[in-house]
Amino acid sequence: MNKTVNINLAGVFFHIDEDAYIKLQRYLEAIKRSFTDSQGRSEIIADIEARIAELFSERVKHEKQVISNKEVDEVITIMGQPEDYLVDDEIFEDEPKSYHSRTYSGRAKKLFRDTDNSYIGGVASGLGHYLGIDALWVRLLWILLAIGSGGTFIFIYILFWILVPEAVSTADKLTMTGEPVNISNIEKKIKDGFEGVSDAAKNVSDTISEKAKDVTNSVNEAAKNVNFQKQGNRLKSTSKSFFDTIGDIIMFFLKVFSKFIGIMLIIVGAATLIGLIIGFFTVGATDLIHVPGFDFIDAANAANTPIWLISLLMLFAIGIPFFFLFYLGLKILINNLKSIGNIAKFSLLGIWFIAIISLIVIGIKQASEHAFDASVNSKEVLYISANDTLRVKMNTNDTYKNKAYRSGHSVKLVYNDNDEKIIYSSDIRLIVRSTKDSLASIRIEKRAEGSSYQQAKERANNINYNYILNGNELLLDAYLTTAYENKFSDQEVELILYLPEGLTLYADDNTYSFHRNSSYYDDILDNGMEEHYLIIMNNEILCSDCPDDEYKVRVNINDESHIRINEDGLEIKSIDSNLEINDEGVKAESESVRVDINENGINITSEENNTVEE
Repeated sequence: MNKTVNINLAGVFFHIDEDAYIKLQRYLEAIKRSFTDSQGRSEIIADIEARIAELFSERVKHEKQVISNKEVDEVITIMGQPEDYLVDDEIFEDEPKSYHSRTYSGRAKKLFRDTDNSYIGGVASGLGHYLGIDALWVRLLWILLAIGSGGTFIFIYILFWILVPEAVSTADKLTMTGEPVNISNIEKKIKDGFEGVSDAAKNVSDTISEKAKDVTNSVNEAAKNVNFQKQGNRLKSTSKSFFDTIGDIIMFFLKVFSKFIGIMLIIVGAATLIGLIIGFFTVGATDLIHVPGFDFIDAANAANTPIWLISLLMLFAIGIPFFFLFYLGLKILINNLKSIGNIAKFSLLGIWFIAIISLIVIGIKQASEHAFDASVNSKEVLYISANDTLRVKMNTNDTYKNKAYRSGHSVKLVYNDNDEKIIYSSDIRLIVRSTKDSLASIRIEKRAEGSSYQQAKERANNINYNYILNGNELLLDAYLTTAYENKFSDQEVELILYLPEGLTLYADDNTYSFHRNSSYYDDILDNGMEEHYLIIMNNEILCSDCPDDEYKVRVNINDESHIRINEDGLEIKSIDSNLEINDEGVKAESESVRVDINENGINITSEENNTVEE
């Protein structure tokens, strides 16, 4: 059972074994004695202790782990023995470097901000050290990238300034330049920071030089006496095996790949963040100052949620994950990246949750604005009798749109004659049906959606739609309008023309897109019947100016239709029509026409019992 001691080394608390503590204490005292006459002695000792504390922290896996002799020996091996550094390396510039000069901490070069050689934040100078190039070229590259990206790299520079730590201690400055953090380099770095050297220091340096020569001579004499067995063991211990080399190569490519991934994460994260910020200021600012063109977005915002608020929530909901993606890329590239702290992490996480929940609530509210639909109906008599000819045409308005064409998604904002902003739509449907009444009539059904039935009905009632009956010509508006305050609520108008039997209908060609309906609507005005004189009959139309030998069989296909396709042929059966194609021939039948094509020829029978055989 070993006794443990609690120590405070450079402000860091450690549990250390008593034997290890004694060894560490002797080691630190020896270092202090070796720097008794050195300038900056206190700074050197403080940096050495800080470096030792850093090395201990790297080897401690949890708070309760005890530092043993093993960890102390590893640290001493890295830092070197005090007597190895009593000699100034500059005296032996022409001599081979001794073994201790090759002592390396095992740590790779790290990225710090070099504030000693900075113009702004030291980012460019620190990157220069990290990349091994002059800081001047890095600064020029930053300027070119900032100009070429429209200011994007200014934002990235600020993030580097915030997240990359400053090289404060001597150990940080050595790590920044890739030099081993040991006693010799710490001493040299601190001595270089002092301006001027006193005469006494020169005398001490001369004395040390003389002693160094003696030490060198002693080392050379000792080296001559070293036997080949020791040299062989040293060579064997420092050489790498073949498999170690293969492992190093694999690790190198893995590191390169990880760095590439880190760069990609930084680019994606930064680009997304910048795009979101630009989008927020663009959309949010234009909403606040009412820039033209964004009224369309506001008209689609049936829930009346402020656009700037939605933009801000989108910025947080999407931007925060991409910020952490950017931060992850920096962590991959920079081993010693400064942490943003748990407070910032949990705060961002909380903001993200609030943004997501708020967007869900807004989305539900927006969807609820279309939860109910309602309609308002009106029916008016048209003083057109069964013996008259009615011409139907879609009427346009050059102020809004000069082309008559139906589109369920053609919604836009326009200004009326009073310069009032209104909603315009061409979602108009025309249906023609027969009636046994003596006069024609028109039924106008206006539909809209809302968050409640009452609101939907109110919006439907606010739809403006007009038509004009000028003699025997019926002009139907090809559009509807409503006030801007009603928002885009899927407003539409359905027109049903009830025409008495015996009336002649002439539909203008511009009605084609408005009555292009399926049998679901019971529309007897079929496509292709425009520009013909059509006689209204019982639930059908007879073309009076079509060729006599022209017969049409309408086969209606809907959800209730039965369709069979196999080796025997094709069969389509509906409520009011049938079509069969098989080995026996073709049979087609509707309410008014029946066609048989078989080996006996062609037989066509109409409702008037007129039979045509060939």
